[in-house]
Amino acid sequence: MFTYLNPDIRQQLIDTGKLLRIDRDGTPVNGETTMLADAAAPRADATAPRADEGVINLLGPIPLPLKMGGQSYQADWYAAVRSAELQKVEELAATLRESGGQNRFATLATSMAVNSVLLIGDAGNADNPLVRVHSNCLTGDVFGSERCECGPQLESALGRISNDPDGGMIVYMAGHEGRGIGLWAKAATYLLQDAGENTYQANQSLGLPTDSRDFTDAAALILFFLGDRPMRLLTNNPKKIEDLSAAGLTQMTIEKHVVGVSKWNKRYLSAKQSWGHKIGDSDIAK
Repeated sequence: MFTYLNPDIRQQLIDTGKLLRIDRDGTPVNGETTMLADAAAPRADATAPRADEGVINLLGPIPLPLKMGGQSYQADWYAAVRSAELQKVEELAATLRESGGQNRFATLATSMAVNSVLLIGDAGNADNPLVRVHSNCLTGDVFGSERCECGPQLESALGRISNDPDGGMIVYMAGHEGRGIGLWAKAATYLLQDAGENTYQANQSLGLPTDSRDFTDAAALILFFLGDRPMRLLTNNPKKIEDLSAAGLTQMTIEKHVVGVSKWNKRYLSAKQSWGHKIGDSDIAK
């Protein structure tokens, strides 16, 4: 595993506690070096489920000064990826080395979704930290699109958590573009929406789930950093609440997180409202 890292650096990161693995319950996995070697070894039955299928590899902390919306913040960044995803990179790297395709190593990045944790303040010791599980949205988070409220939600969460006495964390889910359908399909749904469908109907027209996101990794990361303690979750999404609760987070207080309403996304927010999101008529009327 981690073949794109120099093995000496990889071992150094393990020895210094900067690279570790946690299971679905957020518990550190023992025998790190041995398990990495076992994971990289060929398997007799490649179709059989991996023993470490749900194990998450965690790299950090990395001090990260942030500036968003004209405000400066400080966070500790952790990168997180499933062992199964890293195994795909291992196999692709071996193929590229054998074929002499060194110039194609950039394709390694397309094989795995690397989630992020931004830990802010002393959240691990706080009585009631703020938590935001944020699905990545290139158009909203990066381009500043007003077709959704994702960018303002991320910016608001960062500000609220940084200014809160208890601090908290943001879990940024990299594989969640378009509620899990990916950027290419999301672009198609935008064209369908412009033709009259709402965001959920557009997914269905493409033969895709209305929401295929998986929040189990987010729950494992929260359990690792905070444990199952009282926390305040910034969300309007009942599916997120249900998934995190089912994964072991039992002491969440839900705080509404409606920001970024504009004339461009009111129809989108209305569709979310009809799908059960905790968005009131007065919220959309802003």
